[in-house]
Amino acid sequence: MKSELTAPIGEISQIKGKCISLIGDDIDTDRIIPARFLKCVTFDALGNSVFEDDRKTLNGKHPFDSEVNKGASILIVNSNFGCGSSREHAPQALMRWGIKAIIGESFAEIFYSNCIAIGIPCFTLPKESIKDIQKYNDNENFFLEIDLKNCCAKSKDLNFNLEIRESSRKMFLSGEWDATSTLLKNETLIENKFNELPYLKFNSHLL
Repeated sequence: MKSELTAPIGEISQIKGKCISLIGDDIDTDRIIPARFLKCVTFDALGNSVFEDDRKTLNGKHPFDSEVNKGASILIVNSNFGCGSSREHAPQALMRWGIKAIIGESFAEIFYSNCIAIGIPCFTLPKESIKDIQKYNDNENFFLEIDLKNCCAKSKDLNFNLEIRESSRKMFLSGEWDATSTLLKNETLIENKFNELPYLKFNSHLL
């Protein structure tokens, strides 16, 4: 299990890593991170509790407990992944386990948005392509190299054209998904705008 912060920053154009497959449709956010873990003050330790209840039920046989999947960073899923409640803890937990990108048949809308906001690209592929990857991944370690600029992924034996919203792709390539870094990069512009606002000047004078 992982608990280290692996949050990305700035521009993201390539992601390389080992795949981990999670088979099943409609895997909701309560399964990804059960509600009792939402009381946390920070997200830092959530990686240890990702899929907590499913892992207990499978008694060590869950993909996230497998020794083979240690160090995996690209999650392969089926349809409507991340449905259910809008909790941002779900992608935060996946990221802190080590996930850097997700490839699936489809994603719940809010889950998708929450992933983009923390730097996890979500790509889609047709059902048959996802099944091919999951079968391949079942038999051996499967490594993928994702190219965001050209929206494609390749391995030693396979090549895929990935789908991602154009607005999301542009945000990753420019680094604009990273609101904090974008704000820091434009600190001078923000300060200049702050000094131009008349009502702030007025309030400052009163103080």
